[in-house]
Parts: sequence; C-alpha cells; structure tokens
Amino acid sequence: MAGLDVMVVGQVARDLVLRVDEVPEAGGTAPVRRRRELLGGKGANQAVGLAQLGAAVGLLGVVGDDEVGERLLALARADGIDVQWVRRRPGTPTALIVDVVDADADWRYLEDVPEATLLTCDDVAGAASALRGARAVLVQLQQPARAALAAARTAREAGRLVVLDGAPTDAADADALLALADVLRADAQEVELLTGHAPRDAEAGLAAGRGLLRRGPSLLAVEVAGKGNAFVWPDGELFVPLSETPTVDDTGAGDAFVAALTLGVLRGEPRERVARHAVAAAGATVGHPGGRPALTPEALRAQLDRIPAT
Repeated sequence: MAGLDVMVVGQVARDLVLRVDEVPEAGGTAPVRRRRELLGGKGANQAVGLAQLGAAVGLLGVVGDDEVGERLLALARADGIDVQWVRRRPGTPTALIVDVVDADADWRYLEDVPEATLLTCDDVAGAASALRGARAVLVQLQQPARAALAAARTAREAGRLVVLDGAPTDAADADALLALADVLRADAQEVELLTGHAPRDAEAGLAAGRGLLRRGPSLLAVEVAGKGNAFVWPDGELFVPLSETPTVDDTGAGDAFVAALTLGVLRGEPRERVARHAVAAAGATVGHPGGRPALTPEALRAQLDRIPAT
C-alpha cells in the first residue's frame, strides 16, 4: 500500500469503560459514574494515536462478522485509519474488553477475546503488500508469535522500520523477534519476561535497555513502573520521568507512548526529543477513562511542560 507511513499489526476490540467510586464486593452493587463505549484494543489505540499525530496509518487486525465489528470499522475510518486490511472473521464475535476503573485509578479488565479474533500467518500473508509498502510496521506482541514474526520478517525483508511493542512469552520467539526489530518498547512486566527482572529504578531501567540493545534493536524504551522510562540507543541513553499529571486511568498510556515513539523515529527526530514526546503522549492519555488517546498539539505541549527536568 503506497502512501502509508505506518502499518499497525494488532488487536481490535470494543472497549466498554465503566467509572465507579469503588468496585463492590461479591453480592454488592455500585452505580456507574461514567460510561464510554469506544473503538479499542492495543492495535486500534496505536493506530488512532498515530492518525492524531498526523501519520497516514493502516491497520491489520481481526473483527467478527457481527454488527459490533462493522461499527468499529466505521469508527476507525472516521479517525482516518485505512482498515481495508482488517479481517472480518465469519462466525466469531468481535473481541470485547470491559475496563472497570475506580476512584483511585485502579483498573480491572474483563476480556472476551475469542481465539478467532487473533491474527494468523495467512492474515499476515494476505496483507504482505501493505506491510512492504508502508514506511514503518508496528507489531503489537499480544498477537500469536508466529503471526508477529511473519509481519516483522515481511517488513524487515522490505527494508522497513520495524517497531515491536511488548514481549512474547517464549524465549526463542523473543530472540527471533528482537533480531528483526529496529525499536522495542516494553513495559515493566514485559522487561521481566525478556530479562528475568523488572527494573525498579532509573539505573536498572537503563541497564536493562543496554542488555536488550545487544539482542538486535537499535532503540529501546523500557518502563520503570511508577517512575518513568529508560531510553537506550548505541551512542546514548536517557531516563525521562513521568509527567506530573493526575491519573484517572492509565489504560492506553503505553499505546499513545508507542504511537509517538514510532512516528518520531520514522521522522528522524533526535532521540532526546523522541523520548520526551513519547512520555508526553502517555501523559496526555491518563487524565480520562479509557484507552483512546487524545494527542492534540495543545495536550502534548502541556505535557512536555509537566515532565520534570533530568
């Protein structure tokens, strides 16, 4: 597909977000203070973020052949996302994620993600021309490893920028995927899967990034939970604290982060600027319930001012 900046390979789901004061115990009830129904799933959230940032973006994922799937595709088109590569899987319902968020910004997910809504190697092969034609391919690793490997390999063989988000559970898959990647973003739990340890402070995050750098990627973005993100590349490194923003729901913060990270690298921006804008994009997403990003220029400028100096 000529003209696309980024092809996102990942999950598409209906997000139902319920804001409550507190989650009731068994047998109890609680009023819902706010309800949102959204286009969601990590892949779709990343595609929305990229579109908001000005990228021409396509999406490879799976929805059912139900009315919900049709509605989600219409929402994605309204966001400016090319959805011609999204598969409509006969006989399966579209994935559903229920996000219950309490007044302390703690969330609980209830997920109905049928196996048939995950990508297969055949799905990837059917979108090979789009993966080869886009300038960058962003692969979300909650998808089956074989499909993720096929997408990354197709992009790498075409000389495209390959961005990975997450970590596979199998070590052999991780080695194969990292060898194909230009950029890897991993949250604290995913870093633990890849290295055996979740980083607890800035130095540990930077050390984890340096170790992962030797496995293939040329830019690592490693989360230190609750503190910030470590960025490591061959001739530099940087730790960027979280922006000082009250959190309502951190669902989708990582997706906005990855969207800004991908586009910054694709545009050839300095690594320090890429890092700060990725953190700002995450900060712009935590102030509202649900994972849908809201990456306006004004929101990003406000967040950049809230990132502590390092």
